Amino acid sequence: MRDLSRLLRPKSLAVFGGGWAENVVRQCQTSGFGGEIWPVHPTRDTLAGVPCFRSVEALPGVPDAAFLGVNRTATLEVVEALRDVGAGGAICFASGFAETGHHDIQSEFVVRAGEMPVLGPNCYGLLNCLDGVMIWPDQQGCRPVDRGVAILTQSSNIGMTLSMQRRGLPIAYLACLGNAAQTGLADLAAAMLADTRVTALGVYMEGVGDARAFAEVVAAARLAGKGVVVLKAGRSEMGRSVAMTHTASLAGGGEVSSAYLSQIGAGEVASLPQMAEALKVLHVNGPLRAKSFLSVSCSGGEAGLVADAAAAKMIAFPPVPKSTRGRLSALLGPLVSITNPLDYHTFIWGDRPLMNDVFCTAASGFDATFFIIDQPDSDRCDVASFEPAFDAIMAARAHSARPVFAVSTLHETTDEALSDRLMRGGVTPLLGIDDALAAVTAACAPKALSGWRPWSVIEAEHAEYLDEVAAKALLKAAGIAVPKGVQASDLTGLDLCDVSPPFALKGLGFAHKSEAGAVRLNISSIEGELPMVGASGYLLEEMVLDGVAEILIGTARDPVYGATLTLGSGGIHAELLQDTVTLVSPVTAAEVETALRRLKLWPLLDGYRGGKHGDVAATVDVALAVQAMMAADARLIDIEINPLIVRETGAVAVDALIRKDPT
Repeated sequence: MRDLSRLLRPKSLAVFGGGWAENVVRQCQTSGFGGEIWPVHPTRDTLAGVPCFRSVEALPGVPDAAFLGVNRTATLEVVEALRDVGAGGAICFASGFAETGHHDIQSEFVVRAGEMPVLGPNCYGLLNCLDGVMIWPDQQGCRPVDRGVAILTQSSNIGMTLSMQRRGLPIAYLACLGNAAQTGLADLAAAMLADTRVTALGVYMEGVGDARAFAEVVAAARLAGKGVVVLKAGRSEMGRSVAMTHTASLAGGGEVSSAYLSQIGAGEVASLPQMAEALKVLHVNGPLRAKSFLSVSCSGGEAGLVADAAAAKMIAFPPVPKSTRGRLSALLGPLVSITNPLDYHTFIWGDRPLMNDVFCTAASGFDATFFIIDQPDSDRCDVASFEPAFDAIMAARAHSARPVFAVSTLHETTDEALSDRLMRGGVTPLLGIDDALAAVTAACAPKALSGWRPWSVIEAEHAEYLDEVAAKALLKAAGIAVPKGVQASDLTGLDLCDVSPPFALKGLGFAHKSEAGAVRLNISSIEGELPMVGASGYLLEEMVLDGVAEILIGTARDPVYGATLTLGSGGIHAELLQDTVTLVSPVTAAEVETALRRLKLWPLLDGYRGGKHGDVAATVDVALAVQAMMAADARLIDIEINPLIVRETGAVAVDALIRKDPT
């Protein structure tokens, strides 16, 4: 990866252009940037009161960083000039490159930059709040910090919005990628995380770029005790269309990207508020390992809100342990039921020593504790009565040495000053119950399997469907059971001597035989059977009648993440049921079985209502065999078995569709 240290932490900054460049100068002046600022302009004498130079060659030294607020034609010229003098890097603001279809101009941009790091084009810039480096052409709301999180976004406007947050989130770096023509997501993420003052990374991602490289970055971050949280745009068809035109990024499908993020050990969130809250959790606590949670509030309504939100997020609120329950009952009295979520009523409100005792006792029995509390508006109300509660929450954090969260039900009832105070006390302030639980869920993302990386991307220019006979021959060679059958070019050529009814008769030459009417089931002979229009041949197979469940198993090359493995409810209603789980290859047997357990179909495999159990081990073996086929033959594009009929013992692929590059 390129060395981005001079660009991220420059001692000298050159700015090119007029109004936009002048904004950069003013931002750096306001932030107290202690380095040299060298404006470059062909006609102006000063920019924001700083003397201008006429060209790169006229500068008094080699700039560590540069901001190019000039048009795309001038950008190409300046980038080349900066490269020639050995500048540390450049941020290129101009648009009109690949995001508008001008790929040739973007390619020239990359060539002219050479090995000099460049962000963009179509990039707003970089905020380094640790060192007062504000290479940013517009307003921004970041505060100076000694340590904090890094935020990387592929949308400049999203970056500006995040800089304006007032949630108490300390932002160390905020950087935009723009088109990421040369310096990609993994490069910039790694460079920011390498700063020991950075505690976590948040990414607004449109396209991951190099999926293997980003997986390595996340693995290194987790090894260093730093969490990564991602908001992935382009999950919907409309979202993917916008991402393609916005930054010329290739966005993977929502299910695939979620699987990838989970497998690399990154938490995923669904909104900017959730990202901000998750980053606060990671900043204060690092990646969470909590499994048991307690919710504490003085209202049954708040307890109900937490319980409902937790069900959707799959966060466990187990019963209060007996020893803790006894101590709390003694402190709170007989009118308070000791449950989780806990409503402690208002009997102890304002009694500082008793609130400390209750809160410390409660937090000691669980891996992490949520204290639900909303501060009144200090402009209209007296907030003094809430001070004992906030002090008790911080005391619980100090006493338990475990993660403690002060959660407001409304975003606006925890202001920035209160957030700062709580964070100094080791408590994570979280705004909104739903967003809080989503943030904690993301912060609990487990590490990736050691050394896991997605497969490299393989692209095929041509792909052809194999007929079912050829497809099943490949499956059989891979050790996957298929029905016994015979084939012929016409119905009269089918020899039934070695097969037993009932049969499934299939016409060959159709990708989707059911839709074409090319499947006839439960026939006992071929007498009276009419030819199938359009069939190139026929396959007659023994039917599998003792199945427990029908499973779909499919694998496909992915243009972003290498290859995917999908498991789901199979049969003719597979698309209607939409009961699937997608993983990114390679996967293990344990991961496949876990995925099967996530299906709505799982109870059928697990002996639903006293029924037969399906052979889960055989099902897992088929999934791994299909994955192995893709790994062994780069010409295979996708494989789908639908259905795989799972029996009490064994599993049989009764239909298969395979595409392969014939070259």
